[in-house]
Amino acid sequence: MPVDIRLANETWESLLTAHAVLMRGFGAESVWSDHGITMREYDVLYTLAKCPAPARVGELRNTVLLSQPALSRLVDRLERRGLVARDADHADGRAVRVALTDAGRDMQRTVGRAHARSVARAVGGRLDEAELHELHRLTVKLLRDGRASSAPASAAHPRSAVRPEDTEKTGS
Repeated sequence: MPVDIRLANETWESLLTAHAVLMRGFGAESVWSDHGITMREYDVLYTLAKCPAPARVGELRNTVLLSQPALSRLVDRLERRGLVARDADHADGRAVRVALTDAGRDMQRTVGRAHARSVARAVGGRLDEAELHELHRLTVKLLRDGRASSAPASAAHPRSAVRPEDTEKTGS
């Protein structure tokens, strides 16, 4: 069946525009300045929180939208602040693995809970439950069909504000 190029591109544009509008709104919230963390730093903390074991910086790049050098600098800053720790990769002596420290885990959970409430208001406040399920199904399908086979298992799920075990139901 041929693809409707116009519809595909209009859909892509609306997806990107919705993302940009939501991210602009999230970025303007005080949670970031209140906790002295940027959204990009939080993204790395969140990604590490999903990992079952310490991750290589290269593995983080599969879900964090930064270049390798920029991500390495960001990890350096997080390490200086005591939010992440580096350790030698025992399987590959040339590589290092990064993990959350207790302070990093606390920061991720604290900021994540506030951010989760914002996401619930911004997304859940505009879509009913059936629409949320349908949007989730469609985005997971796009992720599953578009992910490189080298992506870590933790990247198979769409990014959300907190780890599933840290969530609570929020009302709109």
